[in-house]
Amino acid sequence: MPALVLLGAQWGDEGKGKATDLLGGSVDYVVRYQGGNNAGHTVVVGDQKYALHLLPSGILSPGCTPVIGNGVVVDPSVLFSELNGLNDRGVDTSKLLISGNAHIITPYNVTVDKVTERFLGKRKIGTTGRGIGPTYADKINRVGIRIQDLYDESILTQKVEAALDGKNQLLTKVFNRRAIEVGQVVEELLGYADRLKPYVADTVLVLNQALEQDKVVLFEGGQGTLLDIDHGTYPFVTSSNPTAGGACTGAGVGPTKISRVIGILKAYTTRVGSGPFPTELFDEDGDALRRIGGERGVTTGRDRRCGWFDAVIARYATRVNGLTDFFLTKLDVLTGWEQIPVCVAYEIDGRRVEELPYSQTDFHHAKPVYEYLPGWSEDITKAKSFSDLPKNAQDYVKALEEMSGAPISAIGVGPGRDETIEINSFL
Repeated sequence: MPALVLLGAQWGDEGKGKATDLLGGSVDYVVRYQGGNNAGHTVVVGDQKYALHLLPSGILSPGCTPVIGNGVVVDPSVLFSELNGLNDRGVDTSKLLISGNAHIITPYNVTVDKVTERFLGKRKIGTTGRGIGPTYADKINRVGIRIQDLYDESILTQKVEAALDGKNQLLTKVFNRRAIEVGQVVEELLGYADRLKPYVADTVLVLNQALEQDKVVLFEGGQGTLLDIDHGTYPFVTSSNPTAGGACTGAGVGPTKISRVIGILKAYTTRVGSGPFPTELFDEDGDALRRIGGERGVTTGRDRRCGWFDAVIARYATRVNGLTDFFLTKLDVLTGWEQIPVCVAYEIDGRRVEELPYSQTDFHHAKPVYEYLPGWSEDITKAKSFSDLPKNAQDYVKALEEMSGAPISAIGVGPGRDETIEINSFL
């Protein structure tokens, strides 16, 4: 049962799309198991660049079946926009499967997300404003709308009424907004039903049967470990579980069927949105990382905050996910620095701390303790094997591997699909 989980080992934006796409030609199914269109993947195939937000990256691999699992929240308008864009570029999207148990991001979820974030002012979380959090909240509060509800108008109407009972009170009395009409929402949602129907499936059954038949299934997380609702830098996190355990609940596959867990690490660190970030740079080095690395959010369009590699959070990701391997991305971005700082520990109130602080307050006050590794100036984008890398680049990779607690099995040396050094096969 060759089931692999591939996830971000930092705050997201590590290059999961490239890693998933690299494996896509060798796997039978690629499954998104959490999040929604708040996650963005950029995949470069030849001279073509694809920006994916909701769809699994495997949709670009002809022999692969892409799956949106039950743990994902789906905005139908975004889904169809993305499908239309790929179809216009000649990509076959007909194999896509969507769980009937996946929850729908409704128009009122988007409205609540935006007005709530504005209301928080300087205490805002930094959400994408796409209704993700309120949709997950509805799911937990048992007033969510699932894709399967679109095929029973009576049930759909009852569920929308139940959801809007409280939300309209909030919108009119707290936020001074107009109430949302039940009929208008129901009509809009029913308008998606016919086009969605060919994609809707019992994906739990499909995936488990595939594993029983020795098919290769790759579970693709959105966001990153430090944005996990339980294990991230709460409250500056996403509303779901991008960690490895989320693959089991978000796709309906038991943990005993997972054979490998691959963490994606950027050779430095980035973050989008609010929240603590110990190695964040506010100087020319930070600007250079942002410019050279093209650090702008695929989904949000916001500039990413940039900093040096943080081995403390890499070790944490190894632990909470049970990582078996790392895929190190964007090593080429570091070319040209005479010395490259790496955060090996934190200083908190005069104490040296080598593991992620349990306390939110401690992490907020953590200052990075750096070791300095020699850099390199040679162009590494044409490297095809580890031995092709300059010695200092090799030493940098080896140091990160030792500090992070799991072997680095692949290295990205450029944005292209073929600009990757594979050290150990993931399959």
